[in-house]
Amino acid sequence: MRRGELRIALLSIEGSNCDEELFVALKSLGARPEIVHLKQLEQRDVERARFRTLDDYQALFLPGGFSGGDYVRAGAIFAARIRAGIGPQLEAYLQSGRILGGLCNGFQVLTELGLLPGRPGGHLGPPEAALHANASGHFECRPTFVAWEGGRFPALQHLSKGQRYMFPSAHAEGQLVLGGPPGERLAELEANGQVLFRWVAPDGGPATYPWNPNGAVGDIAGLMNPEGNVFGLMPHPERNFFRAQSPDWTRTSGAEGPSDGQRFLDAVLRQVERTG
Repeated sequence: MRRGELRIALLSIEGSNCDEELFVALKSLGARPEIVHLKQLEQRDVERARFRTLDDYQALFLPGGFSGGDYVRAGAIFAARIRAGIGPQLEAYLQSGRILGGLCNGFQVLTELGLLPGRPGGHLGPPEAALHANASGHFECRPTFVAWEGGRFPALQHLSKGQRYMFPSAHAEGQLVLGGPPGERLAELEANGQVLFRWVAPDGGPATYPWNPNGAVGDIAGLMNPEGNVFGLMPHPERNFFRAQSPDWTRTSGAEGPSDGQRFLDAVLRQVERTG
C-alpha cells in the first residue's frame, strides 16, 4: 500500500495530550493520520457521520498524555474503557496482523490491557507487567537515549543491534516491573526477542541514572508482543522528529532535516506499507 493511502488512527480520550504532536509527525511523513476519540469507535454520543471502526485503518497508535487523569494508575482508566467498549474489535484488529503502537501513556495502557508483554494470539487479558512510579520518586523530563535490541520487531530488522536513538522522556510512572519470579520473566522476554529498546548512556554504555530515568528492570525502555505487531515505548519519538527539536542542533548539523524520531516513525510506516 502506498504511503499516501495509509490511514492511521490516533486513539484518544480526555487527558490524551500528545496526539497533535504525533499527528503532525505522521502527516509530515506522508500518511493520513486521524485523531479518533474512543466514543467514535464505540459509536455512541457522537454524530453518526463521525462513527468509525478499526477496519477503517491500517495502523493504530495510543499517544502520550495523562488519559483519565492517570487516576488509579497511569493508563488504567483508558485501558478499562477500551476493554469494555471495543475489546472484541481490538482483538480482531490485532489478529489481522496490523500494527498497534503505544507511546508513553500508550505503553502504560497496553500493559494494563495485558497486550504487553502479551500472550500469543493478540488477546486481551490480565496485566502481566506494570509501569510503576519512577525510582527517583518524581517526574523525569529530559533527553534520553535508547538502543535497538535486535528483537522481532519487523520495522527495524534492517538495523544493526545497538543502533541508538535520542528520544525525550517525560513521565512519572515509567519503571517497568514484570510479573513472575524475579529475573525469570525478563530472561524469557529476552530469549523471545520481545525487548524493543533499552535505556543507554549517550555513548552507548550502561544506563545508570539519569540515563535510565525510571529504574526499569533490565533497563527496558520498550517492549513488543510475541508476534511483533504490538509495541510500547516509554520515551517520545514524536518530540525529536524535526532536527530543530534535537538539543544538539546548534552544535552539529543545523536545524534542517530529519531527527531520530522521524527515522524511527518512518521505519514503522514502511512496515505498515508492507502489511497494509
